[in-house]
Amino acid sequence: MDRIDDSLLRQPGRGALRRHRLQVGLARTPQLRRAAQALRWRVFAGELGAQLPSRVAGIDEDVFDAYCEHLVVRAEDSDEVLGTYRVLAPEAARRVGSYYSETEFDLVRLRHIRGRMVEVGRSCIHPQHRSGAVIALLWAGLTRYMLTHGYEYLAGCASMGMADGGHAAASAYRGMREAHSAPIEYRVFARRPLPVADLERVNAGAEPPPLIKGYLRAGAWVCGEPAWDPEFNTADFFLLLPLANVAPRYARHFMGTVPI
Repeated sequence: MDRIDDSLLRQPGRGALRRHRLQVGLARTPQLRRAAQALRWRVFAGELGAQLPSRVAGIDEDVFDAYCEHLVVRAEDSDEVLGTYRVLAPEAARRVGSYYSETEFDLVRLRHIRGRMVEVGRSCIHPQHRSGAVIALLWAGLTRYMLTHGYEYLAGCASMGMADGGHAAASAYRGMREAHSAPIEYRVFARRPLPVADLERVNAGAEPPPLIKGYLRAGAWVCGEPAWDPEFNTADFFLLLPLANVAPRYARHFMGTVPI
């Protein structure tokens, strides 16, 4: 499989990132992969209080990690990992036996696209570097990866916190359902569904977090009711983005800036 060269994209930092030049690429060394997993632990366990089983203290790692590519944005001057996505290609999903999303959703209706579907997840950004620069580079790197390999669908679980018991997540789902539902042949089914019917009347008008909004603006579908993830205490939405759906302004911004 081809790799994204670590020098594929460079972008001068802005604001808090002014003293850094940023690079995006696939982690080629065990050290960079470990740095990405350490960032995930810092964000998910340290900030969000997720209960993460792990063999190594301070490292977020599960059975899928060994089969995934790890896309990272890092500071050119220090190699510090500032943002990451975990990427599971269809061939790797066959080797591990499933997509990660299948631990939360029944994907039986997506059988016809599995060979063209890449799953992303475990996305996080260093708390001191949450500007548009890092997420823009991550998305540009994902675009490059998809186009290089000819994959047509980007999928994964996107999360929303449940500090309020899930009321805001249920309300947000109602709004997404009205405007962004997948066609019926792309619907998935939560294995541990959030009880939307009981919760959606509270926190009316709640909106999804910015990352989910970004996916939806780009052309993603929400493919069914959210699942409850007890380890992270989140409501997880299965999103599917056919590249053919990508809004023109997103295509110009990401596809046009990445050399093929």
